[in-house]
Amino acid sequence: MDRIDMLDRRRLITATGLGGVGLLVGGKAMAQPFIPPSPVDTGHVVNGKVEFPAWHQPADTPDAPPPSPMPPDQRVGFAIVGLGRLALENILPAFARSLKAKPVALVSGSPEKLHLVASQYGIKPESCYSYEDFDRIRDNPEIKVVYIVLPNAMHRLYTERAAKAGKHVLTEKPMSTTSRDAQAMVDACKAASVKLMVGYRIQYEPYNRRAMQALRAGTYGKLLLFSSVNTQTVAPDGYLQWRQKKAMAGGGSLYDIGLYCLNTARFMTGEEPVELSATTYAPPGDPRFADVEETVSFMLRFPSNVIAHCFASYGGRNDKYQRMNFETAAIDMPNAYQYTGQKLTVNARQGDVTSNDELVLEAKDQFATEIDHMADCVLTGRDPYTPGEEGVQDLRLIEAIYESARTGKAIHFPAMPGLDRFRGPPLVQKA
Repeated sequence: MDRIDMLDRRRLITATGLGGVGLLVGGKAMAQPFIPPSPVDTGHVVNGKVEFPAWHQPADTPDAPPPSPMPPDQRVGFAIVGLGRLALENILPAFARSLKAKPVALVSGSPEKLHLVASQYGIKPESCYSYEDFDRIRDNPEIKVVYIVLPNAMHRLYTERAAKAGKHVLTEKPMSTTSRDAQAMVDACKAASVKLMVGYRIQYEPYNRRAMQALRAGTYGKLLLFSSVNTQTVAPDGYLQWRQKKAMAGGGSLYDIGLYCLNTARFMTGEEPVELSATTYAPPGDPRFADVEETVSFMLRFPSNVIAHCFASYGGRNDKYQRMNFETAAIDMPNAYQYTGQKLTVNARQGDVTSNDELVLEAKDQFATEIDHMADCVLTGRDPYTPGEEGVQDLRLIEAIYESARTGKAIHFPAMPGLDRFRGPPLVQKA
């Protein structure tokens, strides 16, 4: 750039300043009037939130409103118990997308990992606990909720310890290894007057909620069949995980991934089964499945005569597929149980043709959504949508599935009146 160009550039900057628009015409800066932005660009504050008018024509899908996070000092503090794969890969990162919660404490049996993760997330050293000194959380007023991300068999102990410390509890699914232990968790939290929620993320996920709403509204007529497949492989021989040890997991693929099929069938219909039958399989001689099943297949029949066919296995490539057959349409949901990548396609008649329409919804972080729901329950005093009672019922049914597989006989239950018998108040979030 030569000297003349530099002088012209400086004159332009000087002429425009911070409050106007300038143009160079014949080497001279010409001031232009300042045109203020319209409300479409600036928005306005309503009830403590920024809102923008629609800026697209009705043919385009409207934008979601901007996030409205709570100030950090008003958010609900969570202690994360267990720093394994799920906590580090999904749960702790989800707090960055949370609107109402923040991590304030960590619990781990590995001091090295504990202090490294604490430094990454700005957790104070005095808010880092071992399993042995876990009970000291009672003296930390920042901790309102304990999020238990431990092997299934440890859920009861740390729920009871958290309740005794006066802290609310969010526990990963399955709630425990037996319905008896799960009921003890419910009782402990009730006795301590603290809330207990099970992390059934699918019940908060937008695509699954949209399918549930269509079913409940009768959009496509009566539901006839709910089909569900959840498969994934496990590590090769020599790398046994805690999920392959019955004492720690409770069972194999049914407890881990088959639970999604079971719980989602109950969530979609809102009903409880009146009949179930099942079979399980473990490959002979495979040490990975010496203690638990590799594969489970089960059928549920609901009072409305909806049939659910469910299949889960540790022996097949990752596939988490769901299909619902209605009177007038079929809904396909690949990736239904994945952490991301959900889809929903409706196959139906449109006039004299058949359409295959994909619904595109705003993606949400499933862990952030359920964490925020728990935080909202603490802030408002409402009961969780997926309380401990929901987890107890799943474990009762899991135990019945194993009994049916063992005996080769169907198991029948008395019909339970009403819908969502074991859930809390309906969600108000838009799906």
